Amino acid sequence: MTIKNDTALENTVAEGVDLDRVNEQGRRKLLVIDDEPDTVTLLKQILLREGYDVAGAANGKEALGKMAEVQPSLILLDMMMPEMDGWQTIDKVQEISDVPIIILSAMNQTDSIIKALQMGADDYITKPFNQKEVVARIESVLRRSGNRKKLDRIAVENLGLVLDLDTHEAFLNGKSIQLTGKMFEVLYMLIQNAPRLVPYQELTEKIWGKDSPAIRNRLKYLVYLLRQEFESVGAQSNIIDNIGRLGYKINSH
Repeated sequence: MTIKNDTALENTVAEGVDLDRVNEQGRRKLLVIDDEPDTVTLLKQILLREGYDVAGAANGKEALGKMAEVQPSLILLDMMMPEMDGWQTIDKVQEISDVPIIILSAMNQTDSIIKALQMGADDYITKPFNQKEVVARIESVLRRSGNRKKLDRIAVENLGLVLDLDTHEAFLNGKSIQLTGKMFEVLYMLIQNAPRLVPYQELTEKIWGKDSPAIRNRLKYLVYLLRQEFESVGAQSNIIDNIGRLGYKINSH
């Protein structure tokens, strides 16, 4: 991949934070989605120097998993990616959020650019890109989209299960469910990964920062409490499945 080089950008503002390492609050956050690690690294370096906090994802599927956690102000999206390409990612993002999207792609055909804009992308930049142009386009789109809504809910629609990410409330078929902080984290992680099975170790290390028999027992107890809460509001099916003693998944079928 060839990328145009600019002279070093003047460091006139405080540098941003790499959100894949630490998540700061109250800063403008960007999500870079590209299957080329070098491109993600370069864009992070450029945008961190401009005072943005930045997270990276290698494809649309990974990006959807990060959106609720990062709550980006803007997405930079490549189009040609494995697992979930740019077209599919635009559709999925727009189902859950009004976050603005700038396409950053080697696809430079007029038809592709028009299609992306018609699907709801806010701007389109072709590779190889100019660093200063990328920053200017980001700032322009952010100014235009300042009143857009952030991602504040995540749902499993066919179950009627909704998590409010601002208030940490849960609702099943419109009925409120009372959850502790850790119960909310477990349910959020399962919904975020649905319909994938989430192994015990992945859950414990993400939520508690470590894995041990004692921590797994705490996880099992929290899942038990979640099932009790679902039953208390009339759930007719087992919403959380334990698969082969390997882990848990949301039964979304």
